[in-house]
Amino acid sequence: MTVLLIALLVEAAFGYPDRILRIIGHPVIWMGRLISALDGRLNRPALEFSQRRTLGILALAILFVAAGLGGDVTQTVLGVVLTGVVASSLLAQRSLHAHVERVAAALETGGIEAGREAVSHIVGRDPQSLDEAGVARAAIESLAENFSDGVVAPAFWIGMGGLPGGAIYKAVNTADSMIGHRSEKYLAYGWASARLDDLLNLPASRLSAVLITAAACVLGLDWRGAWRAVRRDARHHRSPNAGWPEAAMAGALGLALAGPRAYGGVVVEDGFMGDGRREAGAADIRAALRLFRTADTLGVTLVALLWLIGRG
Repeated sequence: MTVLLIALLVEAAFGYPDRILRIIGHPVIWMGRLISALDGRLNRPALEFSQRRTLGILALAILFVAAGLGGDVTQTVLGVVLTGVVASSLLAQRSLHAHVERVAAALETGGIEAGREAVSHIVGRDPQSLDEAGVARAAIESLAENFSDGVVAPAFWIGMGGLPGGAIYKAVNTADSMIGHRSEKYLAYGWASARLDDLLNLPASRLSAVLITAAACVLGLDWRGAWRAVRRDARHHRSPNAGWPEAAMAGALGLALAGPRAYGGVVVEDGFMGDGRREAGAADIRAALRLFRTADTLGVTLVALLWLIGRG
């Protein structure tokens, strides 16, 4: 728990410095290179579906072991404090806030085209298909989903398994984002990565919804509406996990998030999270950011309390 508390505080205060990124890169970049190398070597279209699925499982196992061993060696060599500093690179509190805040600022100062350009860096959907409300909703949905898989999930697994646990989670999550697609190329090969990512994100998605609901209560927002939306809508999201924080965020802010969206020119049907208004703007993004900051603070406070209890 000490490693996790240090990691959360360091990342919230400093993020991942650009200078370090330029010099040595980032753990996610290193993981991505291994995933790409395995993809090029093992993912052969000429093989049968079952063979490609087996090779995808093998690739995931290699990634799993590499991340776990790397984390374990690092943790053994560095000690608790420096391990916490290293583990902070697996979290995204500060960077997530910065990326979403840029969308709000872009809409406020540059209008719809600037907003589309800013949101294109954090979502995979077609930015040109979005009006101002669509840009704002996309930013808020990304904030909610990434609060779960970019903050709460790595924190949960660091807390459960130290740096190795956090590294393994981040490796699987990175693999899911790179090869866990339902495309012809990755439907078989990326199957194991996508399924394991769903499993590892399950506890964090539920905890994220609780933290957002609690934050809504602290801020005097509609926490009952947030929890009602979670109970009613979360299971209707096309993702088994993303619907939980998105529904909580939607209910708290009085919005209706998710629904049909366009990816690569293809409209993907999805359930609505929340039953509020579809109109949204920069002010709603800033309200969502305030809710995110409060939920994150509650999460850090919970970790600090568990740390104190453990020391007692």
